[in-house]
Amino acid sequence: MDFFVFISEQWVLVSVLMVLVYLFAINERIKSGRPISVHAVTRMLNAEEAILLDVRDSKEFKAGHIAGAVNIPHAKLKDKISELESYREKFIIIADKVGQQAGAVGRQLQQQNFKVFRLTGGMMEWQNQNLPVIKS
Repeated sequence: MDFFVFISEQWVLVSVLMVLVYLFAINERIKSGRPISVHAVTRMLNAEEAILLDVRDSKEFKAGHIAGAVNIPHAKLKDKISELESYREKFIIIADKVGQQAGAVGRQLQQQNFKVFRLTGGMMEWQNQNLPVIKS
């Protein structure tokens, strides 16, 4: 009950707090790479403006991946980041299973001054849209 009294009496303070939390969340989201739709990914890949970095483990990658994707599992990225140097002028689109690791990988790559996007919904969304995958 005291909680609701506080909110009603301090509505300006609570509003400012809510705005700050929202801005913090947006800032953190941008730091890990802007989200990008499957349709925008398709357009960028076809125009050769970007490469797709699949950060799932090798087993998942071989079970189905986007054509032309580079596979570096998220756990090995720190050791293999030099493999991405030849793509520095292009955008790097990060794909994972459903989006759980893309944020951390995006932050790592942006700290190294790569231009990063995150595939919204990961490979799960790609497959839900019935877009093609290659099995190795």
